[in-house]
Amino acid sequence: MKKTYKIEVDCANCAREMEEAAGKVTGVASAVVNFMTQKMIIEFAEGADAGAVMAEVVKACKKVEPDCEVFL
Repeated sequence: MKKTYKIEVDCANCAREMEEAAGKVTGVASAVVNFMTQKMIIEFAEGADAGAVMAEVVKACKKVEPDCEVFL
């Protein structure tokens, strides 16, 4: 299952770091962060709980970019 989330991030490098961090979270099959459109596309692993996984994605993103916002 794929879901798109609106994000708020200040620079392209930060978006790249967020993409890498999100991709490492258990339950994420793939993560794409687009700085230009301010969107994050997460593809969840089979059987993953999207809500729980996104809570971990937000934590991971906040570690690399504390000022970022992910609108769930």
